[in-house]
Amino acid sequence: MIRVLPAIRHRSRGVALITAMLISAIATMVAANLAWDNALDVRRSMVLMARDQAINVALGAESWVITILHQDLEASETDHLGEIWASELPGLPIENGEVFGAIEDLQGRFNVNNLVDNEGRVDEESLEQFRRLLTALEIDPRLAGIAADWIDSNVDAAFPDGAEDAIYTGMIPPYRTANQTLISVSELAAIEGMDRAIYRVLEPHIVALPGRTGINANTATPAVLQSLDENMTLPDVEGLIQEREGSGFSDIETSFASLVTPDVLNRLEDSTQYFRLKVVVRIDTVRITLYSVLQRAPTGTVTPILRSFGTT
Repeated sequence: MIRVLPAIRHRSRGVALITAMLISAIATMVAANLAWDNALDVRRSMVLMARDQAINVALGAESWVITILHQDLEASETDHLGEIWASELPGLPIENGEVFGAIEDLQGRFNVNNLVDNEGRVDEESLEQFRRLLTALEIDPRLAGIAADWIDSNVDAAFPDGAEDAIYTGMIPPYRTANQTLISVSELAAIEGMDRAIYRVLEPHIVALPGRTGINANTATPAVLQSLDENMTLPDVEGLIQEREGSGFSDIETSFASLVTPDVLNRLEDSTQYFRLKVVVRIDTVRITLYSVLQRAPTGTVTPILRSFGTT
């Protein structure tokens, strides 16, 4: 008969105890990891569901605004800052959150696509207006020529304020000019001489709309009004803003005839085709922003032509 010595028996029990403790620790770690992964999966699913819900709420708000713009055209042929669409959309409570936003008349801005005509050639009158707009905003007016060169259809650098492929292909990383009209004004961030600070000052006064458009004098920003003529002064602009307050200009031709040239006067309007809707939806910790460019036809039909979502 083999006898197990007490020392060996004690050592075996110790090994068994340590092994049991290791197995218990490993099992606890696995269980904890599984619980953590499960919690993450649940949270991720909740966020995705909230985001999908927020997107649907934003699109619902867009449909509501489309109805507002359609009814606005039926009620009035002019668009001004005293109308219901021009006020901020009040915050509306929704389940576990809220929705709010605003509508902006985009033809109150300078359309950078006006810098070229239908054949892609630079329009000198629009170029001069853009230079005046930059000057009014205390930005180097040389950027007007550079922007026009970016949009025009040819590859020849304009003189003296131009920049084509020879400039941009030498940058790091290299790229080429668009040589076509813009879809978004953010594309101007790529032109030579543009930086973030300049763009932030300029962006509220410019827009990229399809084709050539007029300017709605009833909603134009003060800087855009000042850019209409080289002789337009700040007191002139202040007087125009005061005159249009409430219900817009009663007669644009009478108000502007002594301030601008006949060509500029012909480009001024009192109604709008293009609006931009900004909708912010918050559900729990999810927050999304919908930007929607809406085109309203003379018949009253309103069509979204560009959407973009931002998240914060």
